[in-house]
Amino acid sequence: MEASLERGAESFAQLLRERAEQTPDALAYRFVAEDESAEEISYAELDRRARAVAARILETTGGRPVPALLLFAPGPDYLAGLFGCFYAGVPAVPAFPPDPTRLARTLPRLAAIIEDAGTDLVLTTTDIAPLMADWLATALDGRAPRLLTTDDAVGGGEDLVPRPQALALLQYTSGSTALPRGVMLSHAQLRDNCRDITRGFGMHPGSVGGLWLPPYHDMGLIGGILTPLAVGIEVSLMSPVSFLRRPLSWLRMVSRYGATVTGGPNFAFDLCVRRAKDADLEGLDLSAVEVAFTGAEPVRAETMARFAERFAPCGFRAASFYPCYGLAEATLFVTGGAPLGGWHAVDVAREPLERENAVRTAEPGEAARSLVSCGPPGPRTRIRIADPETGAELPEDTVGEIWIDSPSVAEGYWRRPEESAAAFGVKTADGEGPFLRSGDLGFLRGGELFVAGRMKDLVVVNGRNHHPVDIERVCEAAVPGVRRNCGAAFAVEDASGATERLVLVYEADPAAESDPEDAAEHYREVLEALRRAVSLELSIPPGALVLIRPRTIPKTSSGKVQRWLTRKQYLGGELDELARWQAPAR
Repeated sequence: MEASLERGAESFAQLLRERAEQTPDALAYRFVAEDESAEEISYAELDRRARAVAARILETTGGRPVPALLLFAPGPDYLAGLFGCFYAGVPAVPAFPPDPTRLARTLPRLAAIIEDAGTDLVLTTTDIAPLMADWLATALDGRAPRLLTTDDAVGGGEDLVPRPQALALLQYTSGSTALPRGVMLSHAQLRDNCRDITRGFGMHPGSVGGLWLPPYHDMGLIGGILTPLAVGIEVSLMSPVSFLRRPLSWLRMVSRYGATVTGGPNFAFDLCVRRAKDADLEGLDLSAVEVAFTGAEPVRAETMARFAERFAPCGFRAASFYPCYGLAEATLFVTGGAPLGGWHAVDVAREPLERENAVRTAEPGEAARSLVSCGPPGPRTRIRIADPETGAELPEDTVGEIWIDSPSVAEGYWRRPEESAAAFGVKTADGEGPFLRSGDLGFLRGGELFVAGRMKDLVVVNGRNHHPVDIERVCEAAVPGVRRNCGAAFAVEDASGATERLVLVYEADPAAESDPEDAAEHYREVLEALRRAVSLELSIPPGALVLIRPRTIPKTSSGKVQRWLTRKQYLGGELDELARWQAPAR
């Protein structure tokens, strides 16, 4: 990859052109359908289709760099739209198409992205354009953006050659802790981050990709589409919907096509372990996997251990696990270890961590929290752990906010100068910087980064800091009547406004109900089990416990629980409640 980019390809449009000229018939991308049939596209075919899309965009915009929203299902049409934007020199805005079965949940986020981007140009396909027009008109109170179909585009003349610093993408954040914001990424930043991923993963011309991740988010787009193009390797992709319906189809795809690089958030590995039956392991070969990256949400040591044990008979090596850390504001990749270097965790004493943000290895029998190393930063990336209030740099083994400086750090948030200055332009108390404020908490030990949680998600009860992921992890392990990865722990002020109390919202697991007629008693037992778990195992007095209907907790389009929105719905009485326990008023 480096040779290709360093030789003069300053954008991914130019890089696609280079691939199409040098290896026109080579397989670029393979899309695996739910029935496991595959559709393949070569570099030359993608180049041809992208040029046709670019010509249509330029004809419509008159050459103005108007952001273009991409509304496609995962597949060749999405790729043609993305690279068509690159060729035309307009910023691409990847967006998740609304789910027709959940319009009330998916349309508002899409409308918020369109409003924030300030665009009236939407790229889509002829088969869904009429439906999209109706949905968007509804979501935008009658204001219909221009819909530009791309699958019927033909021809394609000379394309623009974007400058390296020209805006390539508006990558909207997932919205897990706030409303989505458009991160401005240039061609140069995309190029630099792909170089860091390639180095970190040890990718080479013989590597093979195999991913299910949504192409609308940084991990799926940059890690699953742009980096393989940069390296010049084939990659097999499948729809995230297909993965969620049949998680083991991901591993079958990895096995069938000999993928060496794959990965996803922690929940994906956990889901495979829980769904896998002995029969599913027959004929499954995971021995080619060199990198199974895990990131985007808290990395759990127990999940990796269980996955490695379950799939060891299929040739999976525990050393393939590659914990890493990144975020959209830094394009994607920030830290990671060495390929086939395995992973390690530290058991941190809970008491000093919660009271003083101090990290100390737990003694035998002492209450502890297990934290996984996400590796060191790359050679061109600087990490600082800073006091979020004063900006003072903190020493090793002290939890603070993770601050980042690298060539991949974005320009800022689209049309949000004040927020951009606050997030992207900070300096330490000693004047070093500027740095990106990640909003994540963590610490350094031996040059490696350990992530402790999100600042905005901290639950402070009786003067102690509790990370929601720890609370949720204990509850999921102790209570069989709740759905895993479908809960949210957060804090709300009590009636006096003087203190905060813990609220826990969880989807009920219908599989745990023995008799629907005894549902009320079953829910009472689940709530009591939740109360015991947080009271006895975590020593947190809960303020309220709520069970809601399955598949109703707010999540981002990438599957992360939106604690902030769950909290908002709780306070507004908007949750689809099945049962509730409330602590007596003090």
